[in-house]
Amino acid sequence: MHAITIPEPGGPEALVWAEVPDPVPGDGEVLVEVAASAVNRADLLQRQGFYDPPPGSSPYPGLECAGTIAALGPGVAGWAVGDEVCALLAGGGYAEKVAVPAGQLLPVPSGLDLASAAALPEVTCTVWSNVFMVSHLRPGETVLLHGGASGIGTMAIQLAKAVGARVAVTAGGPEKLARCAELGADILIDYREQDFVEEIRKATDGAGADVILDIVGAKYLERNVRALAVNGRLAVIGLQGGAKAELNLGALLSKRGAITATSLRARPLAEKAAIVAAVREHVWPLIADGQVRPIVDRTLPMAEAAEAHRALEASAHVGKILLLTSASA
Repeated sequence: MHAITIPEPGGPEALVWAEVPDPVPGDGEVLVEVAASAVNRADLLQRQGFYDPPPGSSPYPGLECAGTIAALGPGVAGWAVGDEVCALLAGGGYAEKVAVPAGQLLPVPSGLDLASAAALPEVTCTVWSNVFMVSHLRPGETVLLHGGASGIGTMAIQLAKAVGARVAVTAGGPEKLARCAELGADILIDYREQDFVEEIRKATDGAGADVILDIVGAKYLERNVRALAVNGRLAVIGLQGGAKAELNLGALLSKRGAITATSLRARPLAEKAAIVAAVREHVWPLIADGQVRPIVDRTLPMAEAAEAHRALEASAHVGKILLLTSASA
């Protein structure tokens, strides 16, 4: 098969479409013939040499895919060769085939084409686990989503609205904010021109946000705590603005606030399987009935993954960027 390899860390040009050995499914795994994968910020870090795959996982980038089951490993039940699936991966999505633990498989939602399903696993699992399983967003509460036009943001807007929450977003510029509004965002904040702490306080009569989903990290930590409501919950899932910051614990105590920080890729298989099962139970019906949909900015041939990485680095997108193999035709 062919896969995107990284012979040496570097810029987008470090991504090389090369012939590599086919993966073999182990115990509890299935072999998926990949139709499409999606590009995530973690893939950029892996390409740069800053985010190695967990031990034992595929060395190729790609944290999600959609495709058709080509073979079953020992001990797999409930799936059959020929099933159309999408999957949460620890790596290996930028390839024509990938071996996947069966617990990380999801059926392609009813009414959705196979390639578009590749835009779902990482964002649905990230948003559901952080905003709902950890931060317990409830109907009537206000959630602040940083990076509202990103893949994570566009999914989080829709899921938060589906459960009856009020949604605030930050994004760069009026065009991206308009797209967020189309998806249901109620409070639109241009982080280039506005102070999100001031704007969220204005919009909530001084109360603040009950839940904040943050992809920025250190740069926003102090302001996120100021933007929290009493009993607010801050979920940090990214470090685009750095990893180290000082925190005034007195400010957090005064809010009776909670901060969690999670990643998905290196979690034990059982934890990933539990998140995937919760997504199938709670999110898949919303997709099937049209309340929630994947937002796809563009599609490119997988061999042109470098171009996809350039677009993501430039933030020249809304939603997800997909990479298609010949199997998507």
